[in-house]
Amino acid sequence: MQEAGGEVKNKPGITSARGVPSITAWKNLTVPLMGLRLLKIPTLASALLASSGFYLYNRRLDFNDLSLIRFGRAAATTAVISYDYLTAFKNVEYGTEEYWALKSKVHRRSAERLRDLCCANRGTFIKVGQHLGALDYLLPEEYTSTLKVLHSRAPQSSMEEIKQVIKEDLGKELSELFVFFDETPQGAASLAQVHKAVLHDGRTVAVKVQHPKVQRQSSKDILVMEVLLKGVHWLFPDFAFMWLVEEAKKNMPLELDFLNEGHNAEIISKKLAHFTFLKVPTIHWDLSTKRVLTMEFAEGGQVNDREYMEANGINVNEISENLGKMYSEMIFLHGFVHCDPHPGNVLVRKCQKSKKTEIILLDHGLYQVLQPDFRINYCRLWQALIHQDMSQVERYSRKLGAGDLYPLFACVLTARSWAAVNSGIGSVPVTHSEEVEIRTNAALYLPQINDLLNRVPRQMLLLLKTNDLLRGIETTLKTRASSSSFINMSRCCIRALARHKRSKNTSSRRRLQITLTESFNLWRLSMYELLLWLKSSLVARGVSTLLAFLH
Repeated sequence: MQEAGGEVKNKPGITSARGVPSITAWKNLTVPLMGLRLLKIPTLASALLASSGFYLYNRRLDFNDLSLIRFGRAAATTAVISYDYLTAFKNVEYGTEEYWALKSKVHRRSAERLRDLCCANRGTFIKVGQHLGALDYLLPEEYTSTLKVLHSRAPQSSMEEIKQVIKEDLGKELSELFVFFDETPQGAASLAQVHKAVLHDGRTVAVKVQHPKVQRQSSKDILVMEVLLKGVHWLFPDFAFMWLVEEAKKNMPLELDFLNEGHNAEIISKKLAHFTFLKVPTIHWDLSTKRVLTMEFAEGGQVNDREYMEANGINVNEISENLGKMYSEMIFLHGFVHCDPHPGNVLVRKCQKSKKTEIILLDHGLYQVLQPDFRINYCRLWQALIHQDMSQVERYSRKLGAGDLYPLFACVLTARSWAAVNSGIGSVPVTHSEEVEIRTNAALYLPQINDLLNRVPRQMLLLLKTNDLLRGIETTLKTRASSSSFINMSRCCIRALARHKRSKNTSSRRRLQITLTESFNLWRLSMYELLLWLKSSLVARGVSTLLAFLH
């Protein structure tokens, strides 16, 4: 060892005369050093645990937010559901009453487990669960009825979290932006919640604020779903729900971008500006970011609330017809479709000034843009369905990717039985027995339905979801399969096909012929509509006269 004077001295038992450590010296030195290091391990671990605990406490980390916890919960639920389906039917003969009763029970308890998983993991899981709950005519009733409750079980962020998101995105405190901010949300959804507020100029606004953790968790959650669904598909080859993951991958980033939602709202407002009954809230761009959307405040009753409509003198048939007009134009004419029309996103009210009924369309995050060729083939398919032209139904179903499953495709698209499709969906009313048959077939033909959904273009998937949501509203309002809805669809199909033909022709003479044919077909449709109105009026008058006479 070197001392202050610079001389090197040897200590006994440590080094040899040449300064090389002896074997005995190494042993004597190493053992105490190893002991000291071993003593340090618990100390370091304690320090690490203490600092981690202090960090987690300061961050107020919820263990539900940890990817490992979320994955473990999802994997455990998937394993339990899979095991249930694998073992439940071992001692039951297929096709017997006992088999179907047991299958319904397995569906129900599996759906409940899935619902509980969505509620626990929140965010993307709730969003996907809501999507499944909307597929009334594609999934067994046990699943759709159980998962529907997710619309009312969305999580709420704390006020501290809401303030933090607004400050991070808008750079100001709440008091600097608003003179009033209601801490109780007007509504909470899977990805965000909405608060009522008042600006400094006195205008009332709705402020939509994204849940702070959703952005970070969504991509991981989708990956978890993909891995688990692949595992389930390996166990059950007929279970082919990968289309669900593909849709989530594509749509979730768009739904999490509130600026995209604001632009969609403005686009649809311009496209449907001629509908005076439609109200789309105006966006306040100076107070909007990717996670915060500030818009004009609009209130009303939900579109499926018959009691509200009756109390406010709102005509249920008028609402249903106007909703059909809106969506027929979106789908067939513009190819720009609002794909989340669940009752919470479609409000109705009586305008105080004009006394006219209005439909308020909210939540513009999820839109489907239809490609021109797809949209025209879809138009022609619906025309064939309305006119009972079965050869054209087969032709355009095949063009849209259904292949030999075109009868099933027609039933899925219309939510009608094959017998009703053949007899004419516009002339045969929907009966309770037909509803039961459709729901039974949804469970019976689930593998074929999955095959179909994996075949058709991706654009079709959101349209099917939209169709089911609209049918749910019509069923609640008791306006399902009304003649007016098919007339509005036919009118839009005629206009869309004529516009398409004109775009393909340069000859002025040919374009004029197309326009005249279009006008004649629309006039003929209007005459048919007038005839139906006169017929219903005469019948109603006759019934009223008969009742008066009997009284």
